[in-house]
Amino acid sequence: MNKRIITVRFAGVSLAAALAVLVGMGLALVLVEPPHAALAFFGFGDKYERVAPENGVVRIDVSDVDDGRVHYFSYASQGKDVRFFVVRSHDGVIRAAFDACDVCWREGKGYAGDGEAVVCNNCGQRFAAQKINEVKGGCNPAPLRRVVDGGTVLIAAADIMEGARYF
Repeated sequence: MNKRIITVRFAGVSLAAALAVLVGMGLALVLVEPPHAALAFFGFGDKYERVAPENGVVRIDVSDVDDGRVHYFSYASQGKDVRFFVVRSHDGVIRAAFDACDVCWREGKGYAGDGEAVVCNNCGQRFAAQKINEVKGGCNPAPLRRVVDGGTVLIAAADIMEGARYF
């Protein structure tokens, strides 16, 4: 067989294998994370929904975050893009934390939702969702003050900016 034909076939098989891996990883993201994570994986947008304050307060509808999944947000101010997440834990409490911790923040990897827990994307430690805002320090998600008023999660822009040191 001609050496050129073998090279072309090998390149075709390699390309097909690489494409299959990318598609498989994209499907895994769709099944595990919200659809925007899969879009981010393929270079379309990112997993963070941008928020802006009204009269110094960021407002998030409870109905948008009460499904038990981790919802990611970012707030840009003073040259910083501060990232945080909101989750309703199984005990019914809406919780919020910066997408960073006191230990691993320099890596900039944040957390991933995994059922009733969040997992540090740097060190792999798991943290129960119902402990967010209650346990702080170490690799625990850094707490973010929030108030739930009726159907709205209220987070002061000043409180979000307190987490700017992580980003």
